[in-house]
Amino acid sequence: MGNSRIIQPTLEYMRAPLHKYTFSIAPIRKWVESNCAGNVLNLFAGQTHLCVNEVRNDIRESADATYHMDALEFVRSWNSDKFDTIVLDPPYSYRKSMEMYEGKIMSPFQALKNTIPNILHDNGVVITFGYHSVSMGASRKFVQQKILLIYHGGAIHDTIAVKERRVG
Repeated sequence: MGNSRIIQPTLEYMRAPLHKYTFSIAPIRKWVESNCAGNVLNLFAGQTHLCVNEVRNDIRESADATYHMDALEFVRSWNSDKFDTIVLDPPYSYRKSMEMYEGKIMSPFQALKNTIPNILHDNGVVITFGYHSVSMGASRKFVQQKILLIYHGGAIHDTIAVKERRVG
């Protein structure tokens, strides 16, 4: 196997209803809050405030957020203190992006992930929500610490949250 290494993140399981505002579901919101520390960027903030020291960005002007910028534009232009935690709960598909953001197409996620380390402290945390466990990754010097599998019931896709720590 050469250079492969085994990473053993903690696997957690939760049953929770699906909602277009992920953090409006109390157990999910509490899980996120318990995994955040310090200065937190909620890059796709939506409607639900987290009980953390949160900087809120959401591209929709109607969203209760301080900033209303495209995520990649926000990350590229941020020139204040770096964050200790960044929460990423983007639309999980092109269709969801079109529905949630009134026809606006979101930034390429790969470019966003490549830029995030510029605004995150060393040893900082990124929590990513999606349909898969591909997140920041070892190539960007992140190590998975926790994986949360959220079962919504029936034929609905599970949601996967990955908590990763930047190492070096």
